[in-house]
Amino acid sequence: MKKLLILLVVAISLGSCGRFNKKELDTKKDIRIVSVSKHLTELLFALGKGHDIVACDLTSSYPDSAKLLPTVGYHRALNAEGIISMKPDIVIHSNDIGPAAVLPQLEKVGLNIKAFGGANTLDSAKLLLSELGKYFGAEKQADSINKKMDQDMQKVADAQKNIKDSPSVMIIHYGQANNVYFVMSGRKGAADKMISYAGGKSANYDAKGARQISAESVALANPDIIIATDYGFDKMGSAEKFKTIPGVALTNAAKNNRIYRFEEHDLVYFGPRTGENILKLMSLIHPTANAIKK
Repeated sequence: MKKLLILLVVAISLGSCGRFNKKELDTKKDIRIVSVSKHLTELLFALGKGHDIVACDLTSSYPDSAKLLPTVGYHRALNAEGIISMKPDIVIHSNDIGPAAVLPQLEKVGLNIKAFGGANTLDSAKLLLSELGKYFGAEKQADSINKKMDQDMQKVADAQKNIKDSPSVMIIHYGQANNVYFVMSGRKGAADKMISYAGGKSANYDAKGARQISAESVALANPDIIIATDYGFDKMGSAEKFKTIPGVALTNAAKNNRIYRFEEHDLVYFGPRTGENILKLMSLIHPTANAIKK
């Protein structure tokens, strides 16, 4: 009841000042944007629109400037009051936000809301950049970034010519709860595509379709290489300490000291830095490949 009253008060105040008149919104000018999708946040910064973002979700961790912005919660557990309090001209998302009630609440107070697609492939990222560029008046910037992405991927293609094998790779996100694993590879998503581009193959494991995985499944998958996302790696403190996570020590990756730290946000979507990130990943998977150059 209390939350409903707060929303009602905010709705009345916003309605009385006419701030969120959708017909008057000009997205090609400086406006107040709340971004609740990490890849949209990065792409807007790349397009030179980062100064328009007044708040973002907790997963928006790139660039560093995004970390300085006020947050409105995890993208699947958003707080409508927090978003409304930022007085945005528009809220952008990628159809993966929650809880279910948040969008109706935002619409009820008259906020402009715009959904954009994902960036799970190189092509979808380029299309999304073009769409964002057109919508926010940054078409030249979008074209320039797309050209750079093509150039970077050509460098990846050139580096691939010197790769002769395909070691198995598992990307492990060791979360906030102890002994809980979240595996980002093996689900045919962006991470798997990047592993393939980098000259590896995703390790096979049985997690019954879920992202959470047991110590036994990690050991049975026996990856040649483990890519540890930044949060879990930093939490443990080193590759040696990461080996103490149940199941990890039994893998070839641990036995051969092939556990590497990687930023999570560089593995979950394609974007302006993807070619560079794939080359970094390739340098870990194939450290002796002479053709790997930036």
